[in-house]
Amino acid sequence: MKKILFLTYFWPPSGKASLQFPLRMIQYLPQHGFDPMVLTVEEETFTQKDESLLKEVPEGLRVYKSPVFEPFDIYRKFTGKGKDSVLVASETISKENDDPRHKIAVWIRMNLFVPDARIGWFPYAVKEGKRIFKETGFDAIVSMGPPHSTHLIAKRLSSELRVPFFPVLIDPWMDIAYYQGQKRSALTLRIDSAFERKVFQAASEVFFVTATTLSEYKKKYPFLEGKSDVLFWGYDGFKFENLPEIKKEGDAKVLMHSGNIFDFQNPVKMWGYLKEKIDSGENLRLRFTGTVSPGIRKSVTEAGLDPYTDYLGFLSYNDMINEVMAADYLWVCAMEKRHLPGKLFEYLRTGKPVLAFGEDNPEVKAILEKSGAGMIFGFNDSPQEFFERAGQFRTDTEFIAQFDRKEVARKLAGIIRTKI
Repeated sequence: MKKILFLTYFWPPSGKASLQFPLRMIQYLPQHGFDPMVLTVEEETFTQKDESLLKEVPEGLRVYKSPVFEPFDIYRKFTGKGKDSVLVASETISKENDDPRHKIAVWIRMNLFVPDARIGWFPYAVKEGKRIFKETGFDAIVSMGPPHSTHLIAKRLSSELRVPFFPVLIDPWMDIAYYQGQKRSALTLRIDSAFERKVFQAASEVFFVTATTLSEYKKKYPFLEGKSDVLFWGYDGFKFENLPEIKKEGDAKVLMHSGNIFDFQNPVKMWGYLKEKIDSGENLRLRFTGTVSPGIRKSVTEAGLDPYTDYLGFLSYNDMINEVMAADYLWVCAMEKRHLPGKLFEYLRTGKPVLAFGEDNPEVKAILEKSGAGMIFGFNDSPQEFFERAGQFRTDTEFIAQFDRKEVARKLAGIIRTKI
């Protein structure tokens, strides 16, 4: 069996949603003749922990860990946060925080850590990767980003060890959505742009998780034609099988948002519309899992929705699935026109009506229309039509079957097989 080294910063027990993708690819790739192994960090202190995910790591999988320099430890001290406090991007870059220390820290993060704040893993990961190669060998490298520092690590290992590497970009590199409105110097942008180009040039194949992102990158870098493809984020079909019966608390209809949400993902007309529905006698509740940015919380409060809102905070992946299955309507926000939220695929698998917000996002719109699952609106639009039509949505199970991660892993295996 051909051996594949997966470079992923996030790995159980991290509760980071992005680790679900490599975890499932690693689970299914042996069915296609590949022997995966993992290189990750000894301990990442940024995200919430989900200890239950440790049980889902395939038995016998070789997981190697290396040290890492974590600048977020310095950030905590500088901004007065507790040593063990959990940090999330929606809070650390929020413009609602007027603390001068916070603003200085954000500028440093945006300009001195290139391509991102995980670059401190680079020397340790390269050293450990070479040690692994000497010990057991591997035939290919798959790097997961963000953090896009992992792709620089993969490129260095590929160059020195002469094995092909395959970067997977869950989010764009240079213009990732949460850079919106942030100040990055011209020098920083030049350096970051050079990193991006060199990684793509050296890669055997580059994977993106949306067709829109792939199209834009091929226009930016024509050399990607013939060496790039789409791997949809997908969903874990088995997670939705044999679920216990979900008992709702009370009679209220629940509109659920699962996952982190940023200030710039604010559906400004929705809050007032929901309050009008409640004031007219409709029994409705708004529920959030994950981290809700200060700006979103402010909008909820200003609309008078606090008495009708539940903030559940971080939940384990399995508990999140249970909450989503118990909801009546599922709500998701695209960050920008190229963004296909990972939660969208899980929402599709539930069969519940899906309410999406996003500006000029043709891919989300097409998937919702083809699946029959819901509708998308601009952030300045009222979702009235969605609620009027909610009872008419019926998800096409045959259409969404392509997004099961078993099928995504099959595609990944087929492409890698032709390149090594």
